Amino acid sequence: MIFRLFKNTVFIILLTILSCGNSVKNQEIVSKINSDITLSDSEELIVGADQFENYNHFLKGKNIAVVANQTSVVGKNQIHLIDFLISNNIAVKKVFAPEHGFRGTADAGEHIKDGIDSKTGIPLISLYGKNKKPTKEQLAGIDLIVFDIQDVGARFYTYISTLHYIMEACAEQNIPLLILDRPNPNIHYIDGPILEASHQSFVGMHSVPIVHGMTIAEYAQMVNGEQWLSNNLKATLHIVPVKNYTRKTHYSLPIKPSPNLPNDQSINLYPSLCFFEGTPISEGRGTEMQFQIFGAPTLPKSKYPFTFTPKPNEGSKNPKFNGEMCYGKDLRKHPKLNKINLEWILEAYRDYDNKGAFFTSFFNTLAGTSKLKEQIEQGWSAEKIRSSWKSDLEKYDAMLKQYFLYP
Repeated sequence: MIFRLFKNTVFIILLTILSCGNSVKNQEIVSKINSDITLSDSEELIVGADQFENYNHFLKGKNIAVVANQTSVVGKNQIHLIDFLISNNIAVKKVFAPEHGFRGTADAGEHIKDGIDSKTGIPLISLYGKNKKPTKEQLAGIDLIVFDIQDVGARFYTYISTLHYIMEACAEQNIPLLILDRPNPNIHYIDGPILEASHQSFVGMHSVPIVHGMTIAEYAQMVNGEQWLSNNLKATLHIVPVKNYTRKTHYSLPIKPSPNLPNDQSINLYPSLCFFEGTPISEGRGTEMQFQIFGAPTLPKSKYPFTFTPKPNEGSKNPKFNGEMCYGKDLRKHPKLNKINLEWILEAYRDYDNKGAFFTSFFNTLAGTSKLKEQIEQGWSAEKIRSSWKSDLEKYDAMLKQYFLYP
């Protein structure tokens, strides 16, 4: 099969000046490495960070800040981007770290403190601690910010929220943002309810479905294009796309993107099983099968023969049902999903003995709407629930295509 892909170093500069003024804040500049040649699907996939020859000119002679975590690596030897840039005489002055921290070992939701990288001595500034958006003082003296973090394509995976705040801070301080793009392992579908404004939070900031179907760089273009930054700001973006990548390309992550997504199966099941975060059902935190199983001590043993006992581990210091035997289902060999599976949450709700205590307030935050909870309580089938999303998903699908970087 022959794909039309993005290669070579031909730069396309798009300059849009908004009618409200001429300042840099009211401009959008997007430079992309693009091409119009055809390649076979056997060509090696090359992530943005591995294309140093295509972005080093942005960095030379500049004071750089980097948004990075454990997934920010270069080459087959997986050298960390920070070490790689320093070895190439790039002046990295600060590192901003998202949820789970620079090393990617902190629990979900765990407050992360600022610090100093022991290897390089570079200041580490948490964007999941005192502030989620870089301050003016933290950006003083910075000429350009590099964003290189592996995402998994789910609205409630908070790296895209960090991206939003980075873009907003860059726009406010007239600092360009260089995005080194990486594949989205869940790019093959879009699904779920569209976020309603009344349920906006750090686990859902934009009017997108749960599975949004975009890479980080595409998502950044959408944030700019849909004017989702405050005061209608637009960030100046420079994008290094993934070479030899399409929306049908399978991509197996070389490094787990967060402590509780240990493998491809967990990443594929994550958008479906994360609903259990807002219920008294475990999704496997505290085991080595995170987001590949679900269960609870009170589910009926006869119907849920698979057992597991959560215990503290990396990424879950105090898991739900710590030390208690849970009865549930093992999904480690479940076929790859091409849509959100609603049957598991519907089944667990039907079999849970205290339905009045099944949903926590966090469920609506994750769903981005109160309708899903109401539909489940009213006994709607998965098909009927899914049909209620159809119109919004069709509008979203038509909108997002204008931001595609990959065929």
